[in-house]
Amino acid sequence: MLTLSPPLFPSFGWPLVDDHLNNISQDHEGTFFGNIDSIDTSFSALPSPQSTNFEPIVSDINTTGVVKKLNHNASERDRRKKINNLYSSLFSLLPDADRMKKLSIPATVACVVKYIPELQKEVERLVQKKEELSSRMCRHREDHDDYQVGKRRKMERAETSSSAAVTISPVGGKEVVVQITALKADKGILSEALDKLELGHGLLLLNASSFQSSGDRIFHSLHFQAQGKYELELQAIKEKIMSLYEKNKQWLF
Repeated sequence: MLTLSPPLFPSFGWPLVDDHLNNISQDHEGTFFGNIDSIDTSFSALPSPQSTNFEPIVSDINTTGVVKKLNHNASERDRRKKINNLYSSLFSLLPDADRMKKLSIPATVACVVKYIPELQKEVERLVQKKEELSSRMCRHREDHDDYQVGKRRKMERAETSSSAAVTISPVGGKEVVVQITALKADKGILSEALDKLELGHGLLLLNASSFQSSGDRIFHSLHFQAQGKYELELQAIKEKIMSLYEKNKQWLF
């Protein structure tokens, strides 16, 4: 049989630790754990986690992040929409031949950058052409006005310088009305004209009237009828009367 060796550290008459702890536990058993019911009752009075009204901090952080992401997506969507509208506007500036092509965005920008200076030059050319046409039209209008003024003045001078104006109007059958506007100084020519018309053209005077204007003019209205085989030659009658007045004018001057 093996003999038990004495302990490594002698107690020298002091009680061992284990025995001491056991004694303490026995002496104070009623003190620490004797009133267990009261302990349970005190803990039961604490509020339960389910009765509290609060949200975890992690939930607030997650909600804020989702809102920021949605706002970012909306801003990005608006930005892309604006960019697409700008590209559409640029694409509409291109000529028809280029709009028929399916161009990428970089190609569209390149074509627009090249086309805009050409378009500006074309606009400048058209503006210059418009100014030239406007200037030409103004000159033409001025020339036309000058021509009309000159023509009117020429007619006025002709009327002033001419001794007579003759108008012949047929009134049916062999009858004709001759209207003569002449200077008062030429009223003596009328009798000579009547003789020439009767002898040379077979015209018989049916009626005659004369009146003077406030100026230096006199107006004659003569109603003739062709006799016998004579025909009304209106141009010849007019030339005959005018030749008499022109002859008298040359004699006066």
